[in-house]
Amino acid sequence: MRSGNPALGQNTFLDIGSGRVVDGDQSMTLNGTVNRTGVLLLLIMISSAYTWSLYTGPQSMPAISPLLLAGGIGGFIVALVTIFKKQWAPVTAPIYALLEGLLLGGLSAMMEARYPGIVIQAVGLTFGTLGSLLLAYRSGLIRATENFKLGVVAATGGIFLLYMANIVMGFFGHSIGFIHESSWMGIAFSAFVVVVAAMNLVLDFDFIEQGVASGAPKYMEWYGAFGLIVTLVWLYLEILRLLSKLQSRN
Repeated sequence: MRSGNPALGQNTFLDIGSGRVVDGDQSMTLNGTVNRTGVLLLLIMISSAYTWSLYTGPQSMPAISPLLLAGGIGGFIVALVTIFKKQWAPVTAPIYALLEGLLLGGLSAMMEARYPGIVIQAVGLTFGTLGSLLLAYRSGLIRATENFKLGVVAATGGIFLLYMANIVMGFFGHSIGFIHESSWMGIAFSAFVVVVAAMNLVLDFDFIEQGVASGAPKYMEWYGAFGLIVTLVWLYLEILRLLSKLQSRN
């Protein structure tokens, strides 16, 4: 099985050290993963509230820019460390959440200053999507079949390559216009990315469920929560981008 989320791959829930899963009180549970996810969300809220409070307009950018860079670059590095050192997830996942909160708080404050009300809309849509898809998944309305997984992974990979190409082009003073523009093509692209990000949540649910069923090691509760948070952060940012494009046309 595969997931479009780079944090959750084919052998995610294997005990890397011994090549087998564990049993008993030292195995991963669904409640434990849910609790760890709640802790990570709380940490994001705490650190994002801090950078949000520091933003008072463009004149405050020199004060919060280092925090935004630390959150973005630091979060990316810690995420990579967590992916390759899953056993460290009980420590690295909370650090990742705090760093991402620094980035999200600053970006959200800037977007709110430009488009009042946009953040509460984005937060509501993000958690509304999470709840709806979780309900659909648990009820069997949506199933993570092999074809479903293949489609989501392919779409996620294509989006990733497009974003990477845009970053490289940026070094030469060019960009892929519809990624950032508020044209109807740009809006359609952002809507597509939001759908793909949301579908990754279904794959995340499936992998966490498989990890619990197979008796993955206890630390994988933190790792499963980390993988889910990665997708939620991506989904929130894409919803924020889509809403900003829509509001810029008004």
